[in-house]
Order: sequence, then structure tokens, then C-alpha cells
Amino acid sequence: MALTHLNSQGEANMVDVSAKSITARTATAEAYIYMSEATLELIQSGGHAKGDVFAVARIAGIQAAKKCSDLIPLCHPLMLSKVQVDFDVELVNKRVRIETLCKLAGQTGVEMEALTAASVAALTLFDMCKAVDPEMEITGIKVLTKAGGKTGDWQRETA
Repeated sequence: MALTHLNSQGEANMVDVSAKSITARTATAEAYIYMSEATLELIQSGGHAKGDVFAVARIAGIQAAKKCSDLIPLCHPLMLSKVQVDFDVELVNKRVRIETLCKLAGQTGVEMEALTAASVAALTLFDMCKAVDPEMEITGIKVLTKAGGKTGDWQRETA
């Protein structure tokens, strides 16, 4: 399969989607941020000095999805109809799982928006907690599913 963001001369190229059909499109993505048990407990108890860490990270993820085309040079500006950012604290694994969902009716997919939402939500958690836990680690950023468009539905195989 050829790379779509290069023209015949090998130059960067924004893909022309004007001839594509408008279809319902969705994508989900995830990221993990590992942190100390004490930091996780601080966040869960609401005792963090910066307030509701998850609320701020959720808003940051939503804003990031909406600004994806400003951050990733060849992404199309999209009229998203839904962005959702969810957090699952996994105390036993000392991490927070971030899952995002992006939806629209449009001519191009929303995988990049879902990935950007997950990434920025994780970065925001890091930013808000770095004073108490500078050894946090962000990992596992990936697309989980995509639906719609010419290539149809796709789902990551689970391990």
C-alpha cells in the first residue's frame, strides 16, 4: 500500500478527500500513564492540590481532538460530533488507562483525533502530577478501533 501523504514527487501532500462519500466515522484510542501508588491514591481521594486532575485532563483531551489539524500538519480540520475521554484507575498495575472516542459524519477518519485526545490527556495528567511524581511514564498510545469509510471497520487484535 502506498503512503497517501506523499505526492508523485515524494513531497508532503494533504490528501484530497473532496470526492469521498460522507459516512459516519468513529475511532477509539488508548494510552497509559504509570505512576506511584501514592499518586494514584492522591488523585482518587481528591486530595491533589491542583484539584480534580481527571476533569482537567478530560477537557484537555477534548480540546486536543478539536485542535488536531493545528498540531499534525497534514490532518484535515474536522467537524467532530463527539469526543469522549474516559479514565480507569488500575491500582494493581499502578497506572491510569485513558480511552478516547471520536465521532463525526465526514469524508475522512478520526483516528488521529482519538490518538491526540489520548496523548494530551496523558500529558495533562503528567503535568498536573509531576511535582509529586516526576517518574511517571506514558506508554501504549494506540488506535483500538476505527469504523466507517471506504476501508470499513478495523479492530486491534487483543494479545
